[in-house]
Amino acid sequence: MKKSHLDLYLILPIKHFIEKKTSVGILLIVAASLAMIVANSPFAESYHNFWKQYIYIGFEDFIIKKNLLHWINDGLMSMFFFLVGLELKRELMHGELASFRGALLPVAGAIGGMIFPALIFYFFTQGTDATDGWGIPMATDIAFALGILYLLGDKVPLSLKVFLTAIAIVDDLGAVLVIAFFYTSEISMNNLALGAFFLLVLFFANRIGIRNTIFYAVMGIGGLWLAILLSGVHATIAAVLAAFTIPTSKRINTSLFLRKARLLTSKIKRYRLKSKSKNNHTDEMITETIEKFSQLTEDATPPLQRLEHALHPFVSFIVLPLFAFANAGVTIDAEAFTFFKSPVTLGVIFGLIVGKITGIFLFTKLMVLLKICTLPKSIGWKHVFGLGFLAAIGFTMSLFITDLAYESEIYETQAKMGILSASIIAGLLGYFYLKILGN
Repeated sequence: MKKSHLDLYLILPIKHFIEKKTSVGILLIVAASLAMIVANSPFAESYHNFWKQYIYIGFEDFIIKKNLLHWINDGLMSMFFFLVGLELKRELMHGELASFRGALLPVAGAIGGMIFPALIFYFFTQGTDATDGWGIPMATDIAFALGILYLLGDKVPLSLKVFLTAIAIVDDLGAVLVIAFFYTSEISMNNLALGAFFLLVLFFANRIGIRNTIFYAVMGIGGLWLAILLSGVHATIAAVLAAFTIPTSKRINTSLFLRKARLLTSKIKRYRLKSKSKNNHTDEMITETIEKFSQLTEDATPPLQRLEHALHPFVSFIVLPLFAFANAGVTIDAEAFTFFKSPVTLGVIFGLIVGKITGIFLFTKLMVLLKICTLPKSIGWKHVFGLGFLAAIGFTMSLFITDLAYESEIYETQAKMGILSASIIAGLLGYFYLKILGN
């Protein structure tokens, strides 16, 4: 096949798919569905046993031993949390959360959307040893929620997409804090102190102007992440902390970039004028000059933005689908349907759907009634109610917290049944409600 045909029939469709906001949500649905199919097929036992295989990393007396599921949840998912940290820092520095008044409304909505689900879950599970899962219905799956919003296209105002993004980012930060303070095992103070040292090194490097992303990768993974992992604090916390040390400033400002770009452009034009006939040497000089644009662009782009763009495809299209496939597989038998009577499953379902909608709507309404904040333009209270449905899609973060909250396989299965059921119901109701509202 010719290169032009390859670009047309293979590369361009893949590139288009990756760039679409809805693609992440579609892949997560496919991965979760595939996991459910395999977990309820003759390969179910092999599926569950596969994730229990242990992988050893290290040498001699220094060996880290975890099963494959934990390497995905503690290791690969750290990349997801690192990306969350980068997005949160960008929003705090230049986005919707940059101003106090701009941040106040989504922060209030997110807090309401975390408190009510936790209270509802506790109401269902009080008096049992399953109350540790109160953090499960607190989180919103930003990829799924935004994916559904983008499927709706122009039927929802752009400001609603921005508002949901801000709420989901604050929600993710809340989930990170919950994991740090409530879902942490025994702590090794020596390793924690070592992690604090590496964190200070990263902040100091930012302050003195180091912009090399490889330096931050080595110190962040080989230093901070490893120390936090060994300390007993969940390793994903290290990923968020590392993200906050990434510089947001550029080596050169926009004015200098434009001047240098004009100089390089002029140089290319001069080379072309000198080349009256085909001249390989001149072609090489032109190519070398064009290559300098790449370095120039890098110097004019903040490391935070470069890392965000570089990581987003891998996290969205490899890490999250793999996580969904590894965690969403619930084997459904005759007993599984009785789980819908269990406090854990009911607590997750009602916590996500009722708790999220109630918490976000009431706290947002309260801030507006007290005249502390105003609703963003083009958004009405019907939109906020619909947004509550989409925020009730807990999927990724809820599955993640389930793994931390429970050691009991029965509670894990009950929680996963609740998460999958609530996410499907909330997603469908949110989509059709906002679609009808937009017509």
